[in-house]
Amino acid sequence: MVERIGKAMRDTRETQIQVVVNVDGPGHGEFDTGIAFLEHMLDQVARHGLMDINIRANGDLQVDAHHTVEDIGITLGQAVAAAIGDKAGIRRYGHAYVPLDEALSRVVVDFSGRPLLKYSAEYPRARIGEFDVDLIREFFQGFCNHAQVTLHIDNLRGDNAHHIAETIFKAFGRALRMAMESDPRAGVSIPSTKGTL
Repeated sequence: MVERIGKAMRDTRETQIQVVVNVDGPGHGEFDTGIAFLEHMLDQVARHGLMDINIRANGDLQVDAHHTVEDIGITLGQAVAAAIGDKAGIRRYGHAYVPLDEALSRVVVDFSGRPLLKYSAEYPRARIGEFDVDLIREFFQGFCNHAQVTLHIDNLRGDNAHHIAETIFKAFGRALRMAMESDPRAGVSIPSTKGTL
């Protein structure tokens, strides 16, 4: 099987980002973003999604982390889209429920070609360490818009902000893994009655 590898770059006045993904990898993550909490979450995506993710980012963190987090989401989405190409033979849909102690989240993804994010999560505090929890939504919005996916994220319960975020990112990785897997019964057909996605 040929490894599906995607690369993307983003170079603006606010950020310079390079992403390489291997969606058929063993789940290695290498990150240099200047945002430790985001790197911890991205490592969950790599490990639980069984995809290798390499991200190098230089952003205007002296302002805040907003541009960097959003643009990493954008560039990761572009790299994933490049890796799976025309989507022939993939399962297309993926879902996962992931608990962590008291927290439980559900993520459902469709490689539909239609970007849409439905995000429902409430955090008991505004920051996890120095990380603004509002940026989690911005990351996923950027990913959706550029991977061209429909993504539903629901935190079903949780009292600890770190646990809530971690269940979301772990479930995201597992849902991606399921959706991007080859479907042996489908062969090389595109999983749509339209014949394209």
